[in-house]
Amino acid sequence: MRVLALDVGERRIGVAVSDPLGLWARPLAVITRRSKQEDYRTIARLARENQASRIVVGHPLSMDGQVGPQALRVERYAAGLAEHLNIPVVLWDERLSTAEAERLLHESGETSRQYRGRIDAVAAAVILQSYLDAVEEREETVDG
Repeated sequence: MRVLALDVGERRIGVAVSDPLGLWARPLAVITRRSKQEDYRTIARLARENQASRIVVGHPLSMDGQVGPQALRVERYAAGLAEHLNIPVVLWDERLSTAEAERLLHESGETSRQYRGRIDAVAAAVILQSYLDAVEEREETVDG
């Protein structure tokens, strides 16, 4: 089953999805936020359409790992989302994910103007790839 990841911002939510084996992440969509209820319905639809077995939500901890105001908002958002879904919702450290997404897009030769609309989905893919790599590493450690 696939995993969906979200980069929840004030105005937009970046969405990424894994391949069926859970090895690779790719940007999927950017949702323009309207209301929590509408967000939740859109995310639930994307989860169904992509046969997601779980949703990973980027947790914006401060650089020293502390939970600040934005991290608290995302925690509340993720808890509300979990109430509307039949699949697990997991918080995952997203520190530097947007900077990494910008670096990747810049290295691909795109200007900030060209990737402005996609940066949130690419950041979600960075978050998801970090999660998938950690899960795979844990499984290798247990199996190996």
